[in-house]
Amino acid sequence: MTSQERFLKVLIRILGTGSATAAFFVVVPYAWMNAIHQWLGLGTLPDAPVVGYLARSTSAFYALFGGLLWVLSFDLRRHLLVLRYLGAAIVLFGVTLFVVDWVEGLPLSWRWWEGAIDVGYGIAIFWLSRGPSSGADGAPVQSEQAGL
Repeated sequence: MTSQERFLKVLIRILGTGSATAAFFVVVPYAWMNAIHQWLGLGTLPDAPVVGYLARSTSAFYALFGGLLWVLSFDLRRHLLVLRYLGAAIVLFGVTLFVVDWVEGLPLSWRWWEGAIDVGYGIAIFWLSRGPSSGADGAPVQSEQAGL
């Protein structure tokens, strides 16, 4: 495994672990979410079904995404195309979050860090997953888990 692959593996496992921790917020009581919301300076979290649904379903999706990143990390070469796609998609997601955060009037620090972190991760994943997809002779590189 090259140093580039090792770095990519560590990077997507860090992102995967961070995303997977969102599973906790699928089940936390409303009072905890409200306390965090207020601590962030966002006022009282609305106690409406759609708010709870959006917070919990988004958290579940982040956890699912975190699990996917961990699965991909076990065989990077086999999943280079998916990793390239995710890198580009995460960049677009980061730009989208920047715009949404701005339109929704989130605090300035939130506007600047959330989208920027995603754009940075996406660029790194895309760049690090650019190869090696073939050997010196042009033949495809064998997966670490041949036969799967």
